[in-house]
Amino acid sequence: QGQLVESGGGLVQPGGSLNLSCAASGYTYSTASMGWFRGHNYVAEITFKTDGTYLKSSRESRFSISGDSATDTVYLQMTNLKPEDTGVYKCYRDPTVGPRSWGQGTQVTVSS
Repeated sequence: QGQLVESGGGLVQPGGSLNLSCAASGYTYSTASMGWFRGHNYVAEITFKTDGTYLKSSRESRFSISGDSATDTVYLQMTNLKPEDTGVYKCYRDPTVGPRSWGQGTQVTVSS
């Protein structure tokens, strides 16, 4: 049974920064892509291409996604955070074969 373990959430003041991470382990098939949602809203995604390069997308220019295909880990760097960024951030993983998996989520609260 595979699992996704997220970390890095917490309370931050408006204008602050947070870094989230999500590590995948125990899966049978390799990773095609990983990413983040906040609630039901897409945040960012990284695709691990077979040539070793990455394809990244992010809904917010304030948020930057990165990853390491060797360790099946994805990171979300969030800057200039706003109260509306508050929510539960969930990591997901799309394998090359099979359905998407989700992490448990990590709470991000932006408040003064």
